[in-house]
Amino acid sequence: MKKIILRIFWIAAALGIIALIFAAIVNIYMVRSHSGRIYSLDDADNIEGDFDCIIILGAGVKPDNTVSDMLKDRLETGISVYQSNAAPKILMSGDHGRVDYDEVNVMKQYAVDKGVDSENVFMDHAGFSTYETMYRARDVFKVKKAIVITQQYHMYRALYIADKLGIEAVGVTADRHKYRGQSYREAREVLARVKDFIMVIFNPEPKYLGEAIPVSGNGNITNDKNTE
Repeated sequence: MKKIILRIFWIAAALGIIALIFAAIVNIYMVRSHSGRIYSLDDADNIEGDFDCIIILGAGVKPDNTVSDMLKDRLETGISVYQSNAAPKILMSGDHGRVDYDEVNVMKQYAVDKGVDSENVFMDHAGFSTYETMYRARDVFKVKKAIVITQQYHMYRALYIADKLGIEAVGVTADRHKYRGQSYREAREVLARVKDFIMVIFNPEPKYLGEAIPVSGNGNITNDKNTE
């Protein structure tokens, strides 16, 4: 019995070591392979390309429907990039899976309040994950080239997924402040990179797809509320 328990222990230990090595390799590869396509806002003028849109990834809204600090920084960065004429449209992607929780309308209203034309702002109401955002950007919104806006720790994975799904993308980081709970986010990101490394291999469809809404058109077609 002791021999069996010992054997199980060593097998479990070996599998654990293999898993750790695999996770380390995936994370190192994902970070190093996409570092050259990440810009700060100060360097965004150096971005060259005919981009379809700017994709701003959701990061949570508060119960009073105001943006979180992290999301505010993403929105401010994305709006600045848009105002520099780097791309003609903005795609707001976030969680609107419940009536009582709506990231994307809050995100769009924030941009419109800052002077962005409502027609140039699309909402992806089913951007429940980074993988689903990029999949839907390609298949629903017909995005081929994009500028992605998020914080740097998250950017490597976002660009990796976009690349593997056939979207030519660069990123502009939105690290304007230090964020509460960032150590936890970065630890979770290590596992998220492994998850999405596997996701793009098997390429499952997102929870929702639907009819095509080309980002080259009028963003108001994605409205489900009045945005003025």
